[in-house]
Amino acid sequence: MFVLEGLISLKRSLAEIPSFDNIIVDNNFTFVLAASRTHRQDPFHDFKYYTGGWNISNVHYWTSVSFTAAPLFIIAVIWFLAFGLVLFLISCYYCCCSRRKYSYSRSAYAFSLIFLILFTCAAIIGCIVLFNGQGKFHRSTSNTLDYVVGQADYVVDNLRNFSGILSEAKNISVEQIFIPADIARNIDAVSTKLNSSASELQTRAADNSAKIKDKLATVRLVLIVVAAVMLLLTLLGFYFSVLGQQFLVYILVVIGWVLVAATFILCGVFLIFHNVVADSCVAMQEWVVRPQEHTALDDILPCVDATTANESRYQSKEVTYQLSNVVNEVILNITNKNFPPNAGPLYYNQSGPLVPVLCNPYTKDLNNATCNAGEVVFSNASQVWKNYVCSTAIVSGSEICTSVGRITPKVYNQMISAVSVSGGLEYYGPFLVQLEDCTFVRDTFGTIDENNCPGLNQYSKWIYIGLVMVSSAVMLSLIFWIVYARERQHRANNKHFIALSAPSPLSEKTF
Repeated sequence: MFVLEGLISLKRSLAEIPSFDNIIVDNNFTFVLAASRTHRQDPFHDFKYYTGGWNISNVHYWTSVSFTAAPLFIIAVIWFLAFGLVLFLISCYYCCCSRRKYSYSRSAYAFSLIFLILFTCAAIIGCIVLFNGQGKFHRSTSNTLDYVVGQADYVVDNLRNFSGILSEAKNISVEQIFIPADIARNIDAVSTKLNSSASELQTRAADNSAKIKDKLATVRLVLIVVAAVMLLLTLLGFYFSVLGQQFLVYILVVIGWVLVAATFILCGVFLIFHNVVADSCVAMQEWVVRPQEHTALDDILPCVDATTANESRYQSKEVTYQLSNVVNEVILNITNKNFPPNAGPLYYNQSGPLVPVLCNPYTKDLNNATCNAGEVVFSNASQVWKNYVCSTAIVSGSEICTSVGRITPKVYNQMISAVSVSGGLEYYGPFLVQLEDCTFVRDTFGTIDENNCPGLNQYSKWIYIGLVMVSSAVMLSLIFWIVYARERQHRANNKHFIALSAPSPLSEKTF
């Protein structure tokens, strides 16, 4: 999502409290996100107040948030039409009624110069604020994007790792005992879904990241160009006005007339983006603290397909349960038995203390189980069982213990492989739960709200302030370019007229 944020917050009048029949009500959700912030008039609904909250899928949300920039668009239109009419009248006057004036007002000349200097300084300051704001805003949005992409990559890596471990469980065997065939088929189905979800998430994250970075680069370029062009226009206009170059001043006035209107429109567009992102930050903050409510975010969040996450978690438990049973079946029925030498492959001269069984973390119905005394767990099974490994030798093609012990090195490695796979599945269990109940997304939103939203608000506010300063200062500078150039020309005409009217020294001597 392309997020631009932080323009000036417009204060709403508390005196104008709308009546209940002047409100748009949206009862599709049990909780309305950012309700107070999005309480705005909707011009597409007879200017009634929109109360559907933050919902980027609702056209009335967009019309209401766009209406906040209406004053700036109106200013742009009024300026373009009114000043265009003024320029037209000035052109007609100079073409039809122009005559040289030899009188001028010293106060008008002085005040026009003072105001021209002030507005030129204001425009320069605005350009500086705009340039610095866009740089910091670009870094803030880039950091936010990098964090979101990093979170997506984290999900992809975990899904693929879990899928790999799950697939590995199919090939695990201890003393030629495998997990049931139907479980293996279920593993294939779940692994396919997981790999598909991971690939889709990775592709979409990469595509969206590239698109957003392109848009951010475009926005940054536009703001830099605006700052540079308006600064150049301001300096040239001041320079030519001071020099009295009326023709060049009027050319710059025409150019500035169009640029000022465009800058006011850009202010309005940026204000819309600001409000959308500010609304989004508030919505994320409220959703984090009330995740159990049904909100507009529920319809667009890519938490993960709940069915796939649930199936994956269920399959993880089932595989862990079956692998634990396979290991315990070998321990109870082979390792801890004292078979006679004629028992065939079941005999390998096992002897000594009995091997403790593995604690199965789940019951038959896959509920959490409690470990019994003497059972080993996934974390210490390898160390405990290592004490029961015997030395072996190959006798008649079979591995036979030549020392006290009940586990051959081959069986030990098979048991540890089963335990490692089960432990890996248990490791990713909480991650799957976080995906299933959107805890992961909620934590991500909480981090963005805490670490990124303040910067987006602050620096985009700088951009808005800079745009307003530049457009307003240049707009007023255009007026005083004309006024000062006119007064300066009148002053020059006056001096020339006085010089021509003064008697020459030669004529005075003749009298």
